[in-house]
Amino acid sequence: MNPSLSGYSSAVFATVGDDEAEQLADDLFAIEELVNATPSLRAALTDTAIPGRSRRGIIDDLLGQKVSAPARRLVGYAALVAHAQDVPAAISWLAHRAREHAEHLVLDEPSLGHAAARQRVGGYATAIFEGLPTDRLEEIEDELFRFARTVEATPALRVALTDRELPVAARHGLCHTLLEGKVQPATLGLVDFTVTGGRTRDFVGTVDWLVLRTAEARGWRVARVHTARPVDADRQQRLTEEMTNLAGTPVELQITEEPELLGGVLIEIGDLRIDATARGRLDRLHDSLLPEGWDGAFSSRQRGNTEGAH
Repeated sequence: MNPSLSGYSSAVFATVGDDEAEQLADDLFAIEELVNATPSLRAALTDTAIPGRSRRGIIDDLLGQKVSAPARRLVGYAALVAHAQDVPAAISWLAHRAREHAEHLVLDEPSLGHAAARQRVGGYATAIFEGLPTDRLEEIEDELFRFARTVEATPALRVALTDRELPVAARHGLCHTLLEGKVQPATLGLVDFTVTGGRTRDFVGTVDWLVLRTAEARGWRVARVHTARPVDADRQQRLTEEMTNLAGTPVELQITEEPELLGGVLIEIGDLRIDATARGRLDRLHDSLLPEGWDGAFSSRQRGNTEGAH
């Protein structure tokens, strides 16, 4: 099944109470039956020439207030992200998944590759972000970023959260001990699903990736600024303006102090990397001289001295 839809559905199911779960499953089975019994609708949903957003619009217009809001969300997202020819199968999968949820069956998340696991976590995040105001998204972004840095800087914690032999429940418990009551429920939910649906060894990387996804949800791009020394407010403003002009979209700075850079700044924005640090300049100088450059210069000097002696 589409990993993004899998993650999205997990987030939606988590919002549905026991008294609503049975109705959600019934609604999804009714939609599946409608699609299979209506050739024109099936043709529209499986037409590769129709963009995903248009397919989602067809579903929204058709269902209106006839089914529950969670059912509309799920089927609309399936129409958006699934390949056109797979939309009916995706709706069928959702219906059976909803029935399992209503019957309190364990909804295991199968192991996926690196990219697919991130897509699954991204689908979960998409459902969480829907309808949240910008200020809430900003808080989530900041909480995720700070938690990733905490895990990164604490070897014992990092080892525990990336240990595939440690049960998922134990890793969830560790995250709850550290975060519950200190961050927004949405942030804790994202961290929880990173444990459940992400790659264990990629825990920190996935949380950092969620930071970027949260920024994108606010219509921003993140510029990671690594600096040897504190950056004052004026310099931050200039950097923000420069990066915004470069990216062509509003940019938010995330600043990390790293004294080992010696001086200057290292900026990473998307695939772009701008290294204006003293350490970077020294490394480039080193690479330009060693080994061939320095050996060649030394050999030339030796030859010059030898010729002078003659």
